[in-house]
Amino acid sequence: MTSIGVRINGWRSSLPSWAGGARESRAAARELTPAAAAVQWVLIAVAGLAVWLGLFGIGISALQEQHAQHGLYAQYREQLARGTAPVGGAMAEGSPVALLHSLRGGLDDVVAVEGTSSTDLRSGPGHYPASVLPGQAGISYVMGRSTSYGGPFGGITDLRPNDRIVVTTGQGRFTYYVTDVRRAGDPVPTLAPGQSRLTLVTSEGTGWRSGWAPSHAVFVDATLRGKPVAAPAAVGSAPTEDGLMRRDKSQLYPLVLWLQLLLLGVVGVVVGRAKWGTWQSWIVGVPVVLAALWGASNAAWVLLPNLV
Repeated sequence: MTSIGVRINGWRSSLPSWAGGARESRAAARELTPAAAAVQWVLIAVAGLAVWLGLFGIGISALQEQHAQHGLYAQYREQLARGTAPVGGAMAEGSPVALLHSLRGGLDDVVAVEGTSSTDLRSGPGHYPASVLPGQAGISYVMGRSTSYGGPFGGITDLRPNDRIVVTTGQGRFTYYVTDVRRAGDPVPTLAPGQSRLTLVTSEGTGWRSGWAPSHAVFVDATLRGKPVAAPAAVGSAPTEDGLMRRDKSQLYPLVLWLQLLLLGVVGVVVGRAKWGTWQSWIVGVPVVLAALWGASNAAWVLLPNLV
């Protein structure tokens, strides 16, 4: 019995040593090499940046569009009151040219600017420069985003035949009535000489992409009831980036610069935290990081199709 007790005590006395060794082995296995730790942090940073870009495009960018619309609305109302609103010819890119309103479709006094590039459409819908202005004889094309930057045209596919769209320009107020909502492959309605048509253009997705990843254009045609006005000048041309689902590649270089600033800001926060303290580094570094994130996000979304 004594020997058995000794063996039992010996086995029991060795148990903590064995268990401790196993814990040390597991802890060592969990430790990452510097290279593995760097890869892990890079992956975390890339994933975080991707999530931020998604949140920015679908939600946060709407604040920027609302701010731009507020300023454009005040500017255009003043121009209408003074009779200085542009009515054709060479109109400055990004300047307000029309006011859209409809009870259905989410158009509540939305200001349309001149130009339909991805950069222009960050401020709201845009008038395609190679078409007449609304109210004039011919076809006027107005394009708008469906998802990002507030998605001002995200609801126009809810418009139904005979729904009214009221457009105000420097030449007056014009009432259009929706005739059709068409997609690729649908017949394009003819336009009789001397008539005026307004075609709203946006994008939409199908299946699992519906609502968040639009992939193709959709058109809403509306016809003016009444006599159109004359265009005071010949219609100009439009740059390539103003076409359907086009990207504005001019923002590629600014995107690289913003990403470099973002990297410098993050490194500055890390180094400053070690040298000066947590609060000091955050106070100085966080505004720089946020500004770089905002600028990089703006540039990145402009590289996507203009109607998204």
